[in-house]
Amino acid sequence: MKSFDAVVIGGGMITHDQLLPSLYQLRRLGRIGKIRVCARNPATLEKLAASEIIRAAFPEQTFEPTTEPSEHVLKSMPPRQLAVVAVPDPLHREVILASLEADLHVCAVKPLVMTVVDSAQIENEARRRSLFVGIDYHKRFDDRSLMARRAYREGKFGEFRLGHACLHEKWNYRHSNFQNWCTCEHSDAFCYIGCHYVDLVHFITGLEPVAVSVYGLRDRYPNGKEGFLWTDARVRWSNGACLNVQNSLGYPEEGPGSNMQGLTMWCSGEDGGAMIRHSDQYRGIEYSYLGGPYSEPSSDYFQYVPSQGVVGYGYRSIERIVDACRRVEEDSRALDELNREGMIATPANSRHNERVIEAARKSILDGGREVNL
Repeated sequence: MKSFDAVVIGGGMITHDQLLPSLYQLRRLGRIGKIRVCARNPATLEKLAASEIIRAAFPEQTFEPTTEPSEHVLKSMPPRQLAVVAVPDPLHREVILASLEADLHVCAVKPLVMTVVDSAQIENEARRRSLFVGIDYHKRFDDRSLMARRAYREGKFGEFRLGHACLHEKWNYRHSNFQNWCTCEHSDAFCYIGCHYVDLVHFITGLEPVAVSVYGLRDRYPNGKEGFLWTDARVRWSNGACLNVQNSLGYPEEGPGSNMQGLTMWCSGEDGGAMIRHSDQYRGIEYSYLGGPYSEPSSDYFQYVPSQGVVGYGYRSIERIVDACRRVEEDSRALDELNREGMIATPANSRHNERVIEAARKSILDGGREVNL
């Protein structure tokens, strides 16, 4: 089995919480070789290298840190290896295209890019070079999502009619690097967070979004910059169904779990109703630690467990993308197969997300006006 050397562009929260430990796990399994992490700030790399939870799970592993410009780091990689793009959303296009120009496969955090044109450009460049671009919409690899997809497409729920989703991240996000890039002119809580559930409804049902309206409340970060930190979106679908999505960077610090999130879909058949309801922040576990706090940890997204390293759909998503890169290396015709399978989000099979995000930015800047896709 081919192993890939990997370079991670960006050393922030998602690299710490999901990407680096997933790559360490894959290296332990012989599917990843050398790992480099590139970040502008040396302190970011030092903090990442000193992480106690990662070091305890992978005491034998380290990465090569670098603060060189990302374009130089990418060009220094051997061809046909792996670039993991974990930079702020407005920088995705630049770094992904630079990765492809360096002849590297790409694993990108969601959303891929902010416009349809940029998505098409990335798809065309990757296809021209027979490279794979996979997008880490990791909720697709939650077993419950896969169960719902199979049952829905077997007709067991009838037809989706109305739905509600929410994902509220904790207040401390406001004190992170988000305050420097997730500002009103660049992005918002819906485009960054809500895209998970827009993608998931498409993944489960196969329906296409046709219109979106997003109302955003402006709020200030600690550094004084302004962001749409509270959003309420309405997405209409190709069968007339409607999904409401609420997002924020406002979940209480004292709240159980790391956030609040979930999806409810109401469906109908010829003579009856049906429902899909996933309470994603509550996984049936409650802990009350000595001295506090009370917690409802997620055992499904990503966890460190003895003897196995890391488990969960956050890890499985990265594993599947790396495996897809290997399939393409073995036979370039796998690109078309992966697009058709639709299990991993690619630029070709998940452009509904860019259509929604591009329209959402127009809507939120225009006070919530509905925009047709």
